[in-house]
Amino acid sequence: MTRVYGVIGIKAKMANWNADFTGRPKSTSNGDIFGSDKALKYPMKKMWENEGKKVLFIKSWKDEKGSIVPKQLAERYTYLFGEITDKTPTQDVMNNLFKAIDVKNFGATFAEKKQNISITGAVQFGQGFNKFDDTNIEIQDILSPFADSTKDDAKQSTLGTKITVDEAHYFYGFSINPKNYDEYKALLGAEFQGYTESDYAEFKKVALVSATAYSTNSKFGCENEFALFLTCKDEECYLPDLSDYIKFDSQKREIDLSELEKLIEGKYASVEVYYNPFKLEVKTSLSQFNIFTQEKL
Repeated sequence: MTRVYGVIGIKAKMANWNADFTGRPKSTSNGDIFGSDKALKYPMKKMWENEGKKVLFIKSWKDEKGSIVPKQLAERYTYLFGEITDKTPTQDVMNNLFKAIDVKNFGATFAEKKQNISITGAVQFGQGFNKFDDTNIEIQDILSPFADSTKDDAKQSTLGTKITVDEAHYFYGFSINPKNYDEYKALLGAEFQGYTESDYAEFKKVALVSATAYSTNSKFGCENEFALFLTCKDEECYLPDLSDYIKFDSQKREIDLSELEKLIEGKYASVEVYYNPFKLEVKTSLSQFNIFTQEKL
């Protein structure tokens, strides 16, 4: 397959798509709200894991002397593929790493048991910046039903907070370069076929629905609302972050792709635009699909 470029759009309404360590929505030093690539990858990994696929870089737990603690990387690898010994060939470890669907897509840094492996992923994301003009941060006080356990004389239940945005629309640019894995084909033999069309199909599936499917207390209200997939016409196709060329009208809730269409003219074999037709308008001449049903509009 050839290179693929695209954009994934996430809507957050009374939700917190990506919090910093203070609990507030992640933002730059000048106040621009954004979501990290990790925030987008996590629901993708959870969806794959729930489907029974091998996912390496995700938190899992173990019982250690009566305490529940996170597994180490080597323990997670052992759980999925078996233990690494001093005699385990690096090629065997690499073949196993590529059997993990998150590594196949996003790459890995793996340094365990004399194995020091770094894999640049075929799929690379930028940061997802909020393009909604009127986003406000909402702070809610929450009353706990319990008294403070750290104070013997506590007579009142404790207070907590929940921090959300009233509305935000995050847009992530991404690229997929199958050639990142060409060098491994000769090293790993016929068992490794590189980044394939079936790998891309798995990525595309979670790119359309994983945020909507992943519902936690802070993420309820976050959903996939937009996606664009551009397949390059030939190998000489090099494009910048496509999310920079998307205009979002905050009053109309309208996405304008006119500038993006000028940028990509003559460079693609196909382009598909998926969006929520009930809440968004999209100004484009490109092929359009319902993001929920994947049916052509």
